[in-house]
Amino acid sequence: MGLSEVQVMGTLNVTGAKFGDTIMTGMPVDTSEQWFGKIPPDLSLVARVRGSDWIYTYLRSFYVDSTRPLGWNNRLFVNVSMPNPLSHLQGVQRAEYGGASQAAADRLVTGLVLVQPGQQNPAEFDQTLRDIVNFLQYAAEPAALQRHSLRVWVLLFLVLLTFLVYLLK
Repeated sequence: MGLSEVQVMGTLNVTGAKFGDTIMTGMPVDTSEQWFGKIPPDLSLVARVRGSDWIYTYLRSFYVDSTRPLGWNNRLFVNVSMPNPLSHLQGVQRAEYGGASQAAADRLVTGLVLVQPGQQNPAEFDQTLRDIVNFLQYAAEPAALQRHSLRVWVLLFLVLLTFLVYLLK
């Protein structure tokens, strides 16, 4: 994210946790299951497993689908149970289909078209989405900031150790 430890502790740490501690959700599992019918995914864990590029594409790929219970589908994760959390910012997209099959289940989504603009223009939405994805990546593994700063020293140590082992041989 490019934030210093002072910035993180001053602006993002509202619970008093130590720098590098993982962020705990404020939503109880049993309550969220009652609200949504399923336990919602922890997108910070998804960011850790699949990466920030996948989350970015996933959050951009929602489109309106009247055949789905919540009225939304996703081009990347077909028949997803999650509604579009950013539709008020992005706007409403509809799918463009291609391919020879006319069966609804077999149609291939070839593109998305914005049919109702959101509160932000495309450039503003891209920046907002990048900020959200960066935060999710940070929330997944806050210690990554420290780990990245240590990598040069670890590599230098390994080079020095290799040289010493070579001399002792």
